[in-house]
Amino acid sequence: MVILTIAVGFYNVIARYIGRLIGLKLSSNALIELQWYLFSLMFLLGFAYILKQGANVRVDFLYARWSEKRRALVDFLGTVFFLIPFCVLGIWVSVNPVLQSWGQLPDGTWGSWEISPDADGLPRSPIKTMLIVGFALLLAQAISQAIKYLAILKGYAHGVQILQEDAKQLPLE
Repeated sequence: MVILTIAVGFYNVIARYIGRLIGLKLSSNALIELQWYLFSLMFLLGFAYILKQGANVRVDFLYARWSEKRRALVDFLGTVFFLIPFCVLGIWVSVNPVLQSWGQLPDGTWGSWEISPDADGLPRSPIKTMLIVGFALLLAQAISQAIKYLAILKGYAHGVQILQEDAKQLPLE
């Protein structure tokens, strides 16, 4: 997805300059919006992966010196009291705007999709739907992480072992 985003962006830039040089429009708003959509997808679909890999930002000067159980406790509390409710709230707040974008009218009937107001723009409903998908994936990973932190707190597993087992399951590219 990153390579595709870069390729679309590269084409947009080259097409704009060559188009100006020869007097033709070689790019379109659809391609510019496609680049925005792909960029958004990288983040929306990447948040759960970032959480799984432990690549999220931490205050390491404190966190690194704590014992494994203390880190697991802080991570568990943060996940249960902040991340999971945030994901649920994000899904709940997004459902109605997404349905309206797909064309749901106030009386419950269906109309046309929401389309970009720009000329040659793309439909907005597929990318808005990805908000819910991104929050759902993050919620699923947050629940998985909370279970792992709880296992560490209960003494069933060591965090390093759990994370290493997860890393072994990832396909190498």
